Amino acid sequence: MSNRIKKYRNELGLTLDEMAKQTGIKRGTLNNYENSKTEPKLETWKKLAEFFNTTIPVIQGIELSFTDS
Repeated sequence: MSNRIKKYRNELGLTLDEMAKQTGIKRGTLNNYENSKTEPKLETWKKLAEFFNTTIPVIQGIELSFTDS
């Protein structure tokens, strides 16, 4: 099961560079998260959940959001 970071970023119409500027997370780091090369730490999951206005399990791909059904 892969995370949904890229899915949510694309839904917002953001490039990796734009998301990096808005979140303060480096572009390369975001790219690694999206491609499951590295895993965010809990504080980063919290930041991403807040940024996407959803929950950590939804971004992690553990729970479905209403837009996934």
